[in-house]
Amino acid sequence: MIVESYLYDRANGEVRCRTCWHRCKLKEDKWGKCRVRKNEAGVLKVYNYGMVSSVALDPIEKKPLHNFKPGTSVLSFGSVSCNFRCDHCQNYEIAFADLTFPYLRELTPEDVLKLCRERRADGVAWTYNEPAISHEFCLDSSRLVKEEGYFSVYVTNGYLTPEAVDQFVDNPRTKFLDAANVDVKAFSKSFYTKICKARLEHVIETVEYMYRKGIFLELTYLIIPGENDSKQEIAEFANWVVSLDKRIPVHFSRFHPDFKMLDKPPTPVETIDMAIRVAFDAGVEYVYAGNVWGHKNESTYCPNCGELIIERTGFYIRKINLKGSKCPSCGYRQNIIL
Repeated sequence: MIVESYLYDRANGEVRCRTCWHRCKLKEDKWGKCRVRKNEAGVLKVYNYGMVSSVALDPIEKKPLHNFKPGTSVLSFGSVSCNFRCDHCQNYEIAFADLTFPYLRELTPEDVLKLCRERRADGVAWTYNEPAISHEFCLDSSRLVKEEGYFSVYVTNGYLTPEAVDQFVDNPRTKFLDAANVDVKAFSKSFYTKICKARLEHVIETVEYMYRKGIFLELTYLIIPGENDSKQEIAEFANWVVSLDKRIPVHFSRFHPDFKMLDKPPTPVETIDMAIRVAFDAGVEYVYAGNVWGHKNESTYCPNCGELIIERTGFYIRKINLKGSKCPSCGYRQNIIL
């Protein structure tokens, strides 16, 4: 289905998209960097509305979201393409695909709601490829499922604009986006320029804006050996998180060789452990290990007294040990939404 973009300006036959930070300025018949938006006679048309490549019922811990609705099931939707071009992309089969991808099917927001009911999901997740390039469909579907009592979450590279965020949250009755895990891919401008073909400062601005707008945030940092794994860079990242809010959960995820980075080794577990120590030392209250099955820091501990409050193995909850939102041992109020 082809629809008109919800966010763009036009002048003299050209259009400027305002959905992501690339803010592509397009002449007639030109496509944006996302490869799903095109200037047609001065109208910015969106070609991927409802075009879905992937649907799966996941534990929310898989997103990963550990402090938002732990133990719930989330119906996850992905499409094709991306507004980044990461050399290490671990979903490259769809993120580098275009609208000729053979396994696309078309859904409506009503279909999304129907699937939530049929699969007994607790909410929806826009994930797998970058959801911001499917802004119109994600927004319309989120609005519909929220009206029926489901939650909505984004798993994103953080390149959606403040204007796009506003369309989710500037509603007098309820936000249409409850939570997001933002993949902060590194904390150096050169990494973003070289590896992602994007700019770190825009990701920082989006994270800070989403936080101010009341979206529950968790952050993921995929550690790639030799690229973004220095103690100094991780400390700079952790200090930035603390400057925003020390209670924002951080996930340090283990890299595996993929796509154009097959020459890189998997992240040593020792490096994950180093990053966790650095983040805790900086004052981050919730720090997790990702892609390290059985690691102690898959679980959640009280930042005040160290009590085990959510026990996990992989993506699965073994026990939730809370009194309301407080630690049962010391009474410290947790940054956890049940």
